[in-house]
Amino acid sequence: MSRVTLRVNGEERSLELDPRTTLLDALREQLQLTGSKKGCDHGQCGACTVMVEGRRIYSCLTLAVMHDGEAVTTIEGLGRPDALHPMQAAFVKHDGYQCGYCTPGQICASVATLQEIEAGIPSHVTADLTAAPQLTAEEIRERMSGNICRCGAYSNIVEAITEVAGRPA
Repeated sequence: MSRVTLRVNGEERSLELDPRTTLLDALREQLQLTGSKKGCDHGQCGACTVMVEGRRIYSCLTLAVMHDGEAVTTIEGLGRPDALHPMQAAFVKHDGYQCGYCTPGQICASVATLQEIEAGIPSHVTADLTAAPQLTAEEIRERMSGNICRCGAYSNIVEAITEVAGRPA
């Protein structure tokens, strides 16, 4: 067993874990934060997306011990029912969810996507790597392409992201 301390949603949490425990399983099974979903468990669907130190990751593909001392933000840490995060509110407004299974991962990835663009981190479709990436529908779709929505709410998700960014799609 290994002792791991994570700052989850602003709260320091100490865990005693098998070193093979994924971050996703630690969040869901040890901390009862079940917003992040176990979809494929192979990093192919994005339902488990969380943010670690502000960067989005698939929590099913990383071990909890690798993040000892780091800040982890899950969907539960973004907002509350009485005080939604702007991205959560935009997803509701634009019907960016349908069945809801992928929604927590989509929202975490959306928040991180805007942070990446703001930080000037290029994507595969960024035309000029020396210039700041621009918030375009193509840029958003590329950055969000690792998060699968079986219901097909992609255009609604793009609308929600662009609204939060304060720019037209």
